[in-house]
Parts: sequence; structure tokens; C-alpha cells
Amino acid sequence: MTTRPLLLSRRFAPLFWCQFFSAFNDNFLKTALVFLILFGNGGGEALITLASAVFIAPYFFLSALGGELADRFDKGRVARSLKLIEIGVCCVAIAGFLLHSVPVLFVALFGFGVLAALFGPLKYGILPDQLSRTELPAGNALVEGATFIAILTGTIAGGIAGKGGAVVIAGLLLAFAIASWLASLLIPPTGERAPRLRISANILRATRDQLRYLRGDSRLFWGALVTSWFWAAGIVVLAIMPPLIKTLVGGNENTVTVYLAVFSIAVGAGSWLAAYIARGRIVLRTTLIGALSLGLFTLDLGVSTLGMTPGVTLRGPGDVFVSFPGLRVAFDLAGLALAGGLFIVPAFAAVQAWSDQAHRARTVAAVNILNAAFMTAATILTAVLQRAGVTVPQLFVLLGIVGLVVAYAIKRTMPHAG
Repeated sequence: MTTRPLLLSRRFAPLFWCQFFSAFNDNFLKTALVFLILFGNGGGEALITLASAVFIAPYFFLSALGGELADRFDKGRVARSLKLIEIGVCCVAIAGFLLHSVPVLFVALFGFGVLAALFGPLKYGILPDQLSRTELPAGNALVEGATFIAILTGTIAGGIAGKGGAVVIAGLLLAFAIASWLASLLIPPTGERAPRLRISANILRATRDQLRYLRGDSRLFWGALVTSWFWAAGIVVLAIMPPLIKTLVGGNENTVTVYLAVFSIAVGAGSWLAAYIARGRIVLRTTLIGALSLGLFTLDLGVSTLGMTPGVTLRGPGDVFVSFPGLRVAFDLAGLALAGGLFIVPAFAAVQAWSDQAHRARTVAAVNILNAAFMTAATILTAVLQRAGVTVPQLFVLLGIVGLVVAYAIKRTMPHAG
């Protein structure tokens, strides 16, 4: 198993910490902004929804540019430039918090979204440059697991810092931005994979061309659809999990945080397990097992909570986790998160392995665009269903049924991993 050497290797460790600190900061800023909107300005549910849209929008129109930059220029050099700019964007966010200005913070959040969209194709496109094919599953497992841990810790830290004042938030934002930039300085050079590539001035046309290229390769398109389902299901689960814990399980804020921790740790464990099973190979049957398990655990979570009555008082983790309903919900959430790690790691490693070296970052960019489209569609559909009166347990049941249909489709269409 190559996990420990990778974390100590110059080929991987700088990228790992660079993306971890960056993902932490993204979620730290979003959560701190939510607290400012909720407790500083009053109301603001529409603004909170807008914040998510502002962050994800750049993925649609800038992922293609990010892919072109990563293929045309040395990826280490591009990473250093983006992370240096991120320090500047952090300064804008700091000004927003010190001034208690929501508009300024939205500008900063959009800037973080732009940088994340440009960095995404590089982050995954560089792995096959620095790692051997046999190391890809382990590398992807570490990146995926760390991303969810960064989301969790960034969200928790943002919530805590949101109560502590602008100075605390400013200091942490700047510290992690600088840490990400320092890590990027140690990323080894990759060379220019497509030195004759002309960066397209027409972003929409570049996006169209990259999606068309992806669609033209049946294996790559299969991998893109599979990973898009993972992110669509994931964003729905993360959106409806807190209301489930609060309303039906009767958990308070600390209980919700514990459930989120269980979920994130289980994703990391599933990612590690997928890499362990692969042992340096691309094993797509692990994705099939993950898809089936994801559907079953999600379905069971919905069925087990259908008959629950809303709790009268909110309870802490100590009270919730000694009850059978609380433990069953935790078991199902851990199970579907573990299945998610099994699901995503082999699928994305396959996309990287199948991609042409000179076109790899643009392939990842096209996958990111499709991922963003699926996440947006899933979020909108979930909101529409909730508006129509569909309950959270019913949403989990529906998601589980769709997951089982997806598992069957994966079984029927799964290409050869070679």
C-alpha cells in the first residue's frame, strides 16, 4: 500500500496540502459569511442560497479555461500563480469582514469560486503526471478523503469563528491562504504537456469543444457521468441531512456536527478502502459495489425515518447516540458515505488513466463542468420537490431508488478498465 510514502513524497505531498488548505478556506469563508448574514444582518435565507450559486457558477464558464491553462503551461507554475492570487482575494474577504459588508464578501466568494474552477482541472490533471498508474487509486483516495475532511473542518471552524469576530476570521483566512501558497511552491515542475495549444478567447466555445471531446470517447463520458452522479447525490445528502437530524432525530447543533463528522470520516475510510482493494490497479467493480451499497443505505435511511415524529426538544450527541433511531441513522449515513468513497475513487482514477496526456487537464475540466451541471440540477430538483411537499425521508427513499437504478445502469454499461 503506497499511502504513507505518498504523503511523505515531494511528488504528492505539496499538492495534497495545497488543495487541502484551499478547500478548507473555501468552506471556512462560506460558513463565516452565512453566520454574518444570519446573525449580523438578520434574515437572509435567499442570500444564503445565492452564496452557493455565486461560488459554483464559475465552474460552468471557467473550468474549460482552467483545463487549457493546465495543459498549455507547467502545472506547478499555474498552481503557484493561482495560490498567490488567492492571497489577494483573501484580503478582499478580510476587508469585507472588517467592514461587515456582505456585498464585498460576495465579491470575495465569487473570487474563490473562480480560483477553485481554474484549480480543479489542475488538481486532478497533475496526479497522473506525478504518480505512476499503480499509485493513482491511492492518490485519488487521499485527495477525495482530504477534501471531505477539509469541507467538514472548514465548515466547523467557520461556524466557531463566525461567533468570534472579524479579526479571528481574517487571521485564519490569511493564514490558510499563505499555507496553501507555500505548499504550491514545493510542487515539482511537470513541463508543458501541450505547448502549441492556443488559449481560446471564446470561453463558451472552449466549454462546448471540451464537452464534445468528452462525449466523443465512450469510456471517458461513462466515467464523467458516473462521477457526476456521485456529486449530485452527495450535494443532496449534505443539504437534507441537517434538517433530518434536527427535525426527526431531535439533535441540536453539536449533534448535527457529530453526524457530519461521521459522514466525512466514513467517506475518507471508503476512499482508503477503495485504494486498498485496487492495490495499484483500476478496479471498476468497486465502483459498482459502491453504487449498489450507496442506493441500499440511502433507501434504508429513508425507510427507517418515514414513521418518525418530530422531536419536541433538541438533544445533544450523548442523548441521541444512546437511542436506537439515532444509532440507525448514524449507521446508514456512515454506510452510504463509505459506499461513496468506494464509488468515486476507482471511477476518477479510470478517467485520469484513460485520458490522453496532452489533453488530460481539459478532460478533467469537462468532467468538472458536467459535475457542476448535475449538482445544480439536483439542488434545483430537490428544492422543487420540497416546495411541493415531499418530506426529507421521502427524498432519501427517492434518492435510494434512483441510486439502485444507477447501479444497474453501471453494471450494464461498465467498460473494460484497461
